[in-house]
Amino acid sequence: MNDHPIEVRGSARQPLGMSPAQFLRDYWQKRPLLIRNAFPDFQPPLQPDDLGGLACEEGALSRLIIHDEARERWSVKTGPLDEADFARTPGGNWTLLVQDVDKWDADVAQLLEHFRFLPSWRIDDVMVSYAEPGGGVGAHVDQYDVFLLQGLGQRHWAISTDPSAPMDFRPDIELKQLVHFEPTHEWLLEPGDMLYLPPGVPHDGVAFGGPCMTFSVGMRAPSQAELTGDLADYLAERLDESQRYTDADLAPARSVGEIDSAALERLRRALPFAAALDEESLRDWFGRFITRYRNAQTPAMPAKAMTVAALRKRLEGGAALLRHPWSRLAWSRGRRSAVLFANGQAYAAPAELARRLCAERSLSFESVPGDEALAVLLALVNDGHLVPHKGRR
Repeated sequence: MNDHPIEVRGSARQPLGMSPAQFLRDYWQKRPLLIRNAFPDFQPPLQPDDLGGLACEEGALSRLIIHDEARERWSVKTGPLDEADFARTPGGNWTLLVQDVDKWDADVAQLLEHFRFLPSWRIDDVMVSYAEPGGGVGAHVDQYDVFLLQGLGQRHWAISTDPSAPMDFRPDIELKQLVHFEPTHEWLLEPGDMLYLPPGVPHDGVAFGGPCMTFSVGMRAPSQAELTGDLADYLAERLDESQRYTDADLAPARSVGEIDSAALERLRRALPFAAALDEESLRDWFGRFITRYRNAQTPAMPAKAMTVAALRKRLEGGAALLRHPWSRLAWSRGRRSAVLFANGQAYAAPAELARRLCAERSLSFESVPGDEALAVLLALVNDGHLVPHKGRR
């Protein structure tokens, strides 16, 4: 009997069809899993017209992919798109992909609350795809974990769990499609169903029967080349020989957004020469690296810097501080205090404040924080990571 079924049924209480601990133990980065009814009575937080409008925005990462089935040709148009691009689409066999939709839409970002059992810095984005019947991107392989949540209509998914399957890519199209794909499992997903795929599993998703929307929660999984290159730059700029040969033993962290010792041990195994770095330097580099976005989108600084007196007055009036949607945060415990990382920058901060900033998108305070915490909040406001919002009091 197979101890690890490939298909289970979820519920409102257990979207994974099991406890997070069991999922991480038996499936995470090990084997695929189809979860029927992961989100019962699921209603998509975004409509197709809204996604199309977002694809036309400057700065949004979008692609319009059309498959000419008769001639076996694929065309890819990168955004920003316009109405004329959509007017030229055929009756089927096309798909629209928009990345980072959670940064643009708060309702889409709310989906990530269901994945809080994962370190927040491991989650990259929510990509949303809309497809007409037959639309897809072809058989391909992702090098990161992904949860594929069906939001609208039906999508036919085919995957291969054959470890000997060839991984050659087609040279004739810009999409990184597989030359050979022989599925071992096939399903038709309905709204609320979710397919989890670990890295390296060949798969192909095609819209079936009518319009289709899929919400893809993808992980950030830096390659060894990316990690090595960034760490090498860090070493060249900041470290000398005397900083490379000490070790520290820290207790595991249990808070949202915290970069804990277990994560650093994985880094040491992935990067042999990282073992020569002291704990504090490795934390500092990785915290900056993992919160830096792969594209140039960053929070916008306010036109006029706020003073500490002005911030104090706003907080005394009950103002809340909202995290900017492009602000990516993580934190770690240092030898004396904590460090908060935001889009590649580091801020010394009290540990409890750093924890709250990573765990909450809107912060309110019963009383004005002390001088140290207030200084951190002021720096984050003036760097664009926090935006004061009128409070209820």
